Amino acid sequence: MAQLQLEQIRKSFINGETEEEVLKGVDLALEKGEVTALVGASGSGKSTLLTIAAGLQPLTSGKVIFENQNLAELRAEQVRAIRARHFGFVFQSSHLVPFLTVREQLSKMMDIAGMKSTKHEQEAQIHRILDQVGMTHRLNAYPSSLSGGEKQRVAVARAIIHNPKVLFADEPTASLDSKRSKDTMALIQNVTKSLDMTTLTVTHDEEMLVYADRVVTMKDGQAESVESVGRFS
Repeated sequence: MAQLQLEQIRKSFINGETEEEVLKGVDLALEKGEVTALVGASGSGKSTLLTIAAGLQPLTSGKVIFENQNLAELRAEQVRAIRARHFGFVFQSSHLVPFLTVREQLSKMMDIAGMKSTKHEQEAQIHRILDQVGMTHRLNAYPSSLSGGEKQRVAVARAIIHNPKVLFADEPTASLDSKRSKDTMALIQNVTKSLDMTTLTVTHDEEMLVYADRVVTMKDGQAESVESVGRFS
């Protein structure tokens, strides 16, 4: 069974006196250990679908099934609890807290996720994750001293520090140059496999598709095609 199942997702917005349907019955199954990339023109519904899948905005109709629960039927506080404990997020900007060190960024995320661990266990987890993303040497650094690529690596570390089951990445390379973009996507691919997570990412950069297992092309609010990325390798 898919880790996250989207069934007939529809989303409409009221624009003046008219109703605009942004998503028109999208079905998508997201599997463990796979990176699924959403591509398509601006306005095709990519980011809207991602935010609905993550429980960040309500849908008009349909189902978002996670661990046999339909998020659309849960109370807001229940969805927030699932998001905090089981979902991780990486965005265009790293959104690091400027007055927290790298260690403190990760420790704070573990607290938000409600992870029950001793100080020793927490420190071991921080070192383990930072080692995985190649940032152990920046443990006590503040965001102002980090490069753009380093900030995104810390953002990835923060997104996975609580061992989430699903990782959402919305244009995670949009603010990076070509090399750092490839490094970031390779990192996301690596942690998806090593932690057996499910990753859903939005990208405009076709060069990044080589790091995905599947590509879903969105057009006019529908999933026009779902393809294996074997052809991109």
